[in-house]
Amino acid sequence: MLDSCIAGDAWDCFGSSMPNNCTISTNTFPLMSRYRGPRLRITRRLGDLPGLTRKAAKRSYPPGQHGQARRKRSEYAIRLEEKQKLRFNYGVSERQLVRYVKKARAQEGSTGTNLLKLLENRLDNVCFRLGFGPTVPGARQLVNHGHVTVNGRVTDIASYQCKPGDVIAIRERKCSKKLAEANLEFPGLANVPTHLELDKAKLSAKVTARCEREWVALEINELLVVEYYSRKV
Repeated sequence: MLDSCIAGDAWDCFGSSMPNNCTISTNTFPLMSRYRGPRLRITRRLGDLPGLTRKAAKRSYPPGQHGQARRKRSEYAIRLEEKQKLRFNYGVSERQLVRYVKKARAQEGSTGTNLLKLLENRLDNVCFRLGFGPTVPGARQLVNHGHVTVNGRVTDIASYQCKPGDVIAIRERKCSKKLAEANLEFPGLANVPTHLELDKAKLSAKVTARCEREWVALEINELLVVEYYSRKV
């Protein structure tokens, strides 16, 4: 039979029953929560995603054999694409996005706006908006490697929710400052949001308020994302 196979949906290939001599292993096919494939393939399908990549695709039509064919998208497909925009732009897994939707529902106000604010207040995204990282994945690597401090303490949790009053700074190390200074010369986005006060000389910034909807750089209809999860969450 098989020496190893992946758990989850892959059992469908065996029918209704699981082989007795099949061991569960994720070493053959690692269960990765982050997308690590070609990024321009995603932007060709979903449109401009400033958090994912700063490159522009040479082809304007979607990828694949039938990418140039005109196909009518269903209502479900339209909502799915809007949801995928959030996932790929902010670099979150499906499980994380579901948790953010639940948190957004529990808060007062519009669920869609609350969802965007939660994603915008992630530490990796704040570092990206400040220009410390060229993209959200680049900013996440900066955070994960311990180059960023929050209120004077090294914070390597990319999902940390930045609050008004937090001071985000680059760690006092030569290699950390060198990385941030190089990225600040060519930031991913030109303008820093009004809720962030950046001091380029000190490589630090202060969060003065929560991000407003108009400062979200991603072109998205968040209401369609809420509708997508209305029956799933």
